[in-house]
This record gives sequence, C-alpha cells and structure tokens, in this order.
Amino acid sequence: QAQLVESGGGLVQPGGSLRLSCATSGFIFSNYWMYWVRQAPGKGLEWVSSISSLGGSTDYAESVKGRFIISRDNAKRTLYLQMSSLKSEDTAVYYCAKDSAGRTRGQGTQVTVST
Repeated sequence: QAQLVESGGGLVQPGGSLRLSCATSGFIFSNYWMYWVRQAPGKGLEWVSSISSLGGSTDYAESVKGRFIISRDNAKRTLYLQMSSLKSEDTAVYYCAKDSAGRTRGQGTQVTVST
C-alpha cells in the first residue's frame, strides 16, 4: 500500500521560501510520475506541479511558474518542492500525490504565508 508523508511546511512571510519534502514507500517510486497538489481554505484541490518518473520533465501551474521548483531523488524515494517568492495566495495544505487529481496522496503539510 502506497504511503506518502509530507513535511517542511510552516509559517513564512510574503517573499519567503520553503522546501517541502515527501517521503514515500509501498510502491516503486521511480516508475511513477509524481505530483504536488494543494488545497486552500474553502477551496478544492488544485494541481501545482508534476515531474516525470526520471525527473527529466516538469510542469507547473501558471500561478506558481517561475517561483516553484519540483524535483525528486529516486534513490531516496523522495519528492521535493522548492517554493520561493511566496505570496499570501500560496497559503494552503500541500500534498504530494501519485496522480494529478490527488486521489492517492499523503496527509499534507500546512503552508501559511502571512505577516
């Protein structure tokens, strides 16, 4: 059974940075595209970023393009999201997921961007 455990969230001021991590187990991590999705207060799940199984292809939502970088370490079975120039509208619970809809995802990590 797939397990995904996110970490690295917290409270950060606008313009700040955070690095999220997602440790995985229970499936062959290197065989899968992986995703970050987020859910802002009172809203549905939103796709944020994708990365191919070997990391050679990435994609980003327009709202985060140029500010976020997705990466992975297949040897460590870990997914990352480097977030920079954070804005208040980035406040959300962030999930790593095995699919872009977030059906198989972790418990999430809270990111709050506020003064």
